[in-house]
Amino acid sequence: MGAVERGATLSAQLLAFGRRQPLEPRAVDLGRMLREIGPILHSAVGEGVRIETVTARGLWNTLVDITNLENALINLVVNARDAMEGRGRLRIELDNCEIDTETARALTDVVPGEYVRLAITDEGSGMGPEVIEKIFEPFFTTKPEGRGTGLGMAMVYGFVKQSGGHVAIESAPGVGTTVRLYLPRSLRTEKPVPPRASGPVTGGTETVLLVEDDTDVRRVGAEMLRDLGYEVIEAEDADAGLEMIESDRRFDLLLTDVVMPGRISSRAMASRAQDLRPGLPVLFASGYSRDAIVHDGRLDEGIQLLPKPYRRETLARRLRELLDPLSLAKAGPDAAEPARTGLVTDPAPSPMAPASDPPSPELDKTAGLRIVVCEDDTFIRLDLVEMLLAAGAEVREAATGAQALALIEEAPADRLVIDVGLPDRSGLDVARDAVALRPDLQVIFATGRERVPGSEAIPGARVLTKPFGQEALLQAVFRNGGGTTLS
Repeated sequence: MGAVERGATLSAQLLAFGRRQPLEPRAVDLGRMLREIGPILHSAVGEGVRIETVTARGLWNTLVDITNLENALINLVVNARDAMEGRGRLRIELDNCEIDTETARALTDVVPGEYVRLAITDEGSGMGPEVIEKIFEPFFTTKPEGRGTGLGMAMVYGFVKQSGGHVAIESAPGVGTTVRLYLPRSLRTEKPVPPRASGPVTGGTETVLLVEDDTDVRRVGAEMLRDLGYEVIEAEDADAGLEMIESDRRFDLLLTDVVMPGRISSRAMASRAQDLRPGLPVLFASGYSRDAIVHDGRLDEGIQLLPKPYRRETLARRLRELLDPLSLAKAGPDAAEPARTGLVTDPAPSPMAPASDPPSPELDKTAGLRIVVCEDDTFIRLDLVEMLLAAGAEVREAATGAQALALIEEAPADRLVIDVGLPDRSGLDVARDAVALRPDLQVIFATGRERVPGSEAIPGARVLTKPFGQEALLQAVFRNGGGTTLS
């Protein structure tokens, strides 16, 4: 088990460095997170290190995978402790920060915009330029042999970049080190997540359909499930699983591997199962699932993932998290809430700006508009969607022109916010086809250009020059009439 856990940790760190780990980003108040994780940080550094925390007033929320951020923070704190040899002052600061276009150009691979900045400063030995230059390289370490894998900072860097942020290091020998994480601002309000159950592990009497192509893994998984009290139906691949799904066999949950041989994919099998059995809980188990249930570095909406390898306790708790809400619903509204679990699926984001921000008059004018956002850059698209959702708009998003046209053909839209340089075709051509489908559609070209030649032929089309803020975006979106260029 120790060898398996070390291998799993190493794989997770490599995936983090390669920006290929499945993230579940949500709106997070980092000030609250820092207060909650405080006891863990104090335990990690020991009594010889004094931790000081400073949180700016009016701190924005950020959009981030909270578990991975906590792991990154613990890693940085432990590094700081080692640099100070277990004694000294460690300062953790949180504040709001805006990176303008000029600053972004001076940095590498940074998008201008609003960020929440997390800074960790130690009084340790510090590093010279030759060390800082290599600090994010995988397997590079300044620690003695046998201590650490050399993947900690690489993991932090990969995770932050995958989250749309930026990492900066300031250090000098004998002076100490400051590591700054810049995480993108979120306009969503933070939703509390019920804590995972921490009591005794419990099983159940429901029936689980287990689909797994690896014979040994399937055998062990089935033994775990039966030991927990569940009835188990086994299937060796997605094709066999589909046969069970389309039969009259009754089962309460589908537990399936992600990558399997066969004519049908596990994702398609699961979709078919939920079509035939509405409300059926599906739990995907995988060690690496890119392009199957993970896209743009994020778990697809509604997907529940059990990372491999997993322990009996983890499996038991995840099953109850999915099954107990169903049991409660069947028992009726007067039933007592189960003591052993809580539902942990991400609630729908609230289309409201943070309470600390005064409402803008433009927000009411945007509320209710049906908007399609077409942008191939994941984090720019995410930012656009965030700003429009905060204004109360109904937003659908696309990464290609073909996806945008499919959305517009599928349902009416009032606005199309579209980049010009798309991976499959020109945004201008997509806009022309979109207006042909929906003549009342108004087009806003969100691009780095000052003008888009040919856009004048599209009635009312506007050009919104990047980078731009929320106010300029909302002005472009709610304004009716003739075309113009905004920035």
